[in-house]
Amino acid sequence: MSESPPAPAADTTNNAQAYSVSELAFALKRTLEDAYGFVRLRGEVSKVTRHASGHVYLTLKDDKASIDAVIWKGSVRTLKAQPEQGLEVIATGKITTYPARSSYQMVIESLEPAGVGALLAQLERLKARLREEGLFEPTRKRPLPAHPTVIGVVTSPTGAVIRDILHRITDRWPAHVLVWPVVVQGEQAAAQVAAAVRGFNALSVGGPIARPDLLIVARGGGSIEDLWPFNDEALARAVAESVIPLISAVGHETDTTLIDFVSDRRAPTPTAAAEIATPVLSELRAAVMDYARRAMRTVHNGLETRRNHLAATSRGLPRPADLLALASQRYDLAAGRLGAALERNANAHERDLMRAGARLTPALLGRPQQVKAERLAELSNRLETAARRVPDVAAHRARLPELEGRLQGAVERGLRRASERLSGADKLRASLDPNRPLGLGFARVHRADGRLVRLGAELHPGELVALHFADTAVGARIEGEAPPPVVTPKPVRRAASTPVDQGSLF
Repeated sequence: MSESPPAPAADTTNNAQAYSVSELAFALKRTLEDAYGFVRLRGEVSKVTRHASGHVYLTLKDDKASIDAVIWKGSVRTLKAQPEQGLEVIATGKITTYPARSSYQMVIESLEPAGVGALLAQLERLKARLREEGLFEPTRKRPLPAHPTVIGVVTSPTGAVIRDILHRITDRWPAHVLVWPVVVQGEQAAAQVAAAVRGFNALSVGGPIARPDLLIVARGGGSIEDLWPFNDEALARAVAESVIPLISAVGHETDTTLIDFVSDRRAPTPTAAAEIATPVLSELRAAVMDYARRAMRTVHNGLETRRNHLAATSRGLPRPADLLALASQRYDLAAGRLGAALERNANAHERDLMRAGARLTPALLGRPQQVKAERLAELSNRLETAARRVPDVAAHRARLPELEGRLQGAVERGLRRASERLSGADKLRASLDPNRPLGLGFARVHRADGRLVRLGAELHPGELVALHFADTAVGARIEGEAPPPVVTPKPVRRAASTPVDQGSLF
């Protein structure tokens, strides 16, 4: 029941009651809230405005009327469907007024799509937006590991899905499976699955819990409402941001959810996801054995081919006996002459020994003493003769100053002549320097092998030469036709009586 407005002040001139504006506005507010405290309203969403405070302002309309609505920040996170332009929804809340503008509005506490058609329309709009952002591009999808050692599974721990996945992986490949338990239906499903995907990616490599090489997000089949949490935008973005390759296996083969478009691979069923994620160990063993057999067969064929080539090549080579025949013959001839040569050599040495022995007699033993005495007498005579020839020392000492002056003059004249000869030799060296003409603008031509070119007739068109200048050397190529041969003049013979001045090097 609505409360009665307060009694107005008595008016002595008129019997009608007078209300203040605020009294009337708040009285109407209480009346509407009491009469429409719980309302379910169906309409189309338009004019959606998300305020910085977190509140959402919108308008619900149909073909004949519209009503303003507001969703407080605390209720926005719990909505089953987020308000979007053109979405048909069923809103639950109450009717109230905004006294400052004298207008009424609806305070929405819950919001849900008005049927499957609205859900699909909302999904198509979300898919279009994510497609424009490039989240569906095939180029951003990561390849799956060929031989995963750790597989992370995000699913319900109590359903048949996890049992099928574990059974299939055990039969095919010895991988370690980590299960992140989540609910796969209801309002909390999308948030838990997104948290599980981010949690697996947050594991460090080499940490206490092994980081998976591959992720599988799995759920059994169901209605579109049961699978709707996997169409959540936040979950789709978490899957797209996953660094670990991810396989989506939600529903049956005909079911499609939003994460199927952003995942790296879609599997038609959870069991198929286990088959996609793992190779068959027995098939790998058979393939390895087949490769080993093929390798052995290839090696055997290669050896056989080389053996045949060696046999064919050896038939074209001469026999070892033929190669050694000439050397063996020379050896036999040398061996035949060796005995006679040794005998002649021994006879020659014997004759030399006999000739030397004939000169050795006992008289030779006393001969050295006699020779020694004769030699001493001869040396004594020579010493006495030399002593008689020694001049007077005093006379030579008096001539020392004269001899020193003559010696000094001779030394100075010798040094002067040596300096003149050295200066002349240096001038001759400078005149004979082969690099001196290069400083005057000339160039020296060398062939490619370094030989000096003295005559132009020696060069041929197209020949490479090196031109040596004063500062560097550059390469050049001879072009044009060959010049006519150069006639070298014959030297003129001088008369025998005419002396030729050859000059002096010094």
